[in-house]
Amino acid sequence: MNRQSNPAQSNRGLRNIPKGVWALGIVSLFMDISSEMVHSLLPVFFVSVIGMSYTAVGMVEGLAQAIALITKVFSGALSDYLGKRKALALVGYGLAAITKPVFAIAATAGWVISARFLDRVGKGIRGAPRDALIADITPAAVRGASYGLRQSLDSAGAFIGPLIALLLMGLLASDIRVVFWFAVIPAILSVVVLWLGVSEPQKQRDDQSAKPRLQFSDVKKLGKAYWVIVLIGAVLMLAGFSEAFLVLRAQQIGLQLNLIPIAFVIMNIAYTLAAYPAGVLSDHFGRESLIIAGFIVLIAADIALALATDLSHVMAGIVLWGLYLGFTQGVLTAFVADTAPAELRGTAFGVFNLVSGIALLLASAIAGLLWDQFGPAAPFLASAILASTALVLWLLRTARYTPI
Repeated sequence: MNRQSNPAQSNRGLRNIPKGVWALGIVSLFMDISSEMVHSLLPVFFVSVIGMSYTAVGMVEGLAQAIALITKVFSGALSDYLGKRKALALVGYGLAAITKPVFAIAATAGWVISARFLDRVGKGIRGAPRDALIADITPAAVRGASYGLRQSLDSAGAFIGPLIALLLMGLLASDIRVVFWFAVIPAILSVVVLWLGVSEPQKQRDDQSAKPRLQFSDVKKLGKAYWVIVLIGAVLMLAGFSEAFLVLRAQQIGLQLNLIPIAFVIMNIAYTLAAYPAGVLSDHFGRESLIIAGFIVLIAADIALALATDLSHVMAGIVLWGLYLGFTQGVLTAFVADTAPAELRGTAFGVFNLVSGIALLLASAIAGLLWDQFGPAAPFLASAILASTALVLWLLRTARYTPI
């Protein structure tokens, strides 16, 4: 599936990726810098300052991420109907930018949690239209590379943000509120770049005048190949719960409070370095091999984190976790674009993320419960068992449909 018959036609160089994809990647870079400056400090704040249990952290983080993913189903379908993917993306990024000052001025945990949820609503509104827009403006031969590039820039922001937070925490005597104020700057820049640097494709605008209204029954037009990818994405979400538990595992092993953001930095450096090459390889060799590699690396990460006895083991597991994300997230997104009809791409991304959001909510809640009841190794061992089972089923499926 999706294997290039002629490698010379794959156009894998960065120069062949459309300018609009570069702009969307820079938008993601700035917004992730902003978001991770805030989010890298929240898990420890919840447990150490607010006094929440690990189960409660799992619920909050799971709900926050699920809100983002579930919202995508509505914004994705709306972008198909309106043909206004950029406009919806602007609303989503703008809403996320507006929430950043709330983190800085919030006086209670309720305000912080509310801002966290509202920020994730913005993420949900922008996600599916942005991903569908990339498919609209990108040639199929460099689709994996384009999604990989955007994902690499996004994850670069996810390690630059915690790194800036780490530096500011040291310079500002651990004044978290001032760090949150600094996070407002890149958030505003992301909205400006999106406004000035990205355009809807002309064909997309012209086609809307004759386009019928989307119906719920349109979901039935998404084929079997698409639903297989939805299932794989859900399994990966079930196995790969919120990254907040990586931070908490590092803290539990002994990472100092003021060094907590380094866990996000390390994970996202690995994510950044893996995502673009994974996308290029998926264009050339097919997407399935990268999914298999992702499952194997996730299992290795789980084992390292479950059996960790010192910080070096935890950091090795965090690096592997970042590689797993790099091998799978952009490739899965390209897989969705490959298998969905062009006129239903927004809906397809929305449904994909709805299912993934529900899976992530369950995974994070279960991970927190397992941690509280059986100790810190339990959620990672459960993830390894689930990922191993899914890998076997995927290999059996691949073998079944591969001619001898």
